[in-house]
Amino acid sequence: MQGFRFFILHLGMARKLRLKSAMRWGWIILALCWTAGHASATELSVLPREDHAQWQAVGRLNVSGFRNREMCTGVLIAPDRVLTAAHCVSGTDGLGPRPDEFTFVAGWLQGTAADSATGASIWVHPKAYAEGLLNIRFDIALLDLARPLDIPPLPLSTSAAAPFGIVGYSTRRPHMLSASFECDGQTLTNLLRLDCPVLPGNSGGPVLTRDGDRWSVTAVVSAMGQSGALAVPVSLLPED
Repeated sequence: MQGFRFFILHLGMARKLRLKSAMRWGWIILALCWTAGHASATELSVLPREDHAQWQAVGRLNVSGFRNREMCTGVLIAPDRVLTAAHCVSGTDGLGPRPDEFTFVAGWLQGTAADSATGASIWVHPKAYAEGLLNIRFDIALLDLARPLDIPPLPLSTSAAAPFGIVGYSTRRPHMLSASFECDGQTLTNLLRLDCPVLPGNSGGPVLTRDGDRWSVTAVVSAMGQSGALAVPVSLLPED
């Protein structure tokens, strides 16, 4: 039972964490072993340039500047609040850069941005690092910005139903969004397990569910399992 691995897509660099105990990490083994309907693609598809305008709330979360290749994805859920993964702002051990060292670049497209702002404060789920290292079941965080952006945020939804969408930037294609809107998935031990692949840089990006005639954010990408993305539900966010 030892030797299972998953990839944390931390700031654009995949890091392997070995599972030392099947008893302690049984939840992730269940997630990795779920293979029903897994996708054959190896990455998300490039979003057509003409479709980028409707996804300006999705942006790159950079450290110290616009063009740093070490980055994650984030999504604006309020004019001054970005949803992302905990490991994007705090690493795998809970020790990360200061909030003002992050820049959220909304709607980044081949050298231009819809808007951008630096970070002002960070909230990380209190159980994310309760045992010293990252527990991906709680890999969720909020970055409050130094000023509100003039971009409509995406709404949240705690009702998760397929088909799901994933939108984000990757280190393979850091200057254009990639996406899929036909992901299947199910929830296992508090993680949403999707059959769509993700790459370094996609971490922190939104997992979307259709809510009437619009898409809402239902989870945040955390890691890549053996056959697809692992995501943390937004139901773990604080109620305020």
